[in-house]
Amino acid sequence: MPYKNKTLATVLALALGGLGAHRFYLHGGVDRLGLLHACSLPVAGLVYSQTDAGVNVFYALLPLLVSYIVAFIAALAIGLTPDEKWDARFNAEAGRRTQSNWILAVLLVATLMVGATVLIATISRLFDLMYTGGAYG
Repeated sequence: MPYKNKTLATVLALALGGLGAHRFYLHGGVDRLGLLHACSLPVAGLVYSQTDAGVNVFYALLPLLVSYIVAFIAALAIGLTPDEKWDARFNAEAGRRTQSNWILAVLLVATLMVGATVLIATISRLFDLMYTGGAYG
């Protein structure tokens, strides 16, 4: 079993988590939750193809946004996992031990900043569309 780097898993969840890259890195190519993340892009494309019928473009992006919000939470969970617990779960047979450093702390702060911004913006835009019909944008 190869060594799984906690910092790399956090970066993948932050940058490409909406497509399931962190799940595929940690659990292999047949991970069901990773495939669910990957399906958010074609679903967004299907909804976008209906924008001519009066559907707002925000609704087309909503599956991808939800997938990224879940990935940001996963990035926080991965990055905040203690090194001993991480090694017991993913690196039991690898022979190497994880040593988190300052880069992981910076990634966690960036994840919290980006994730909170995306979550708040998504909620506010969704409420704007639901309750005012998009009057504010």
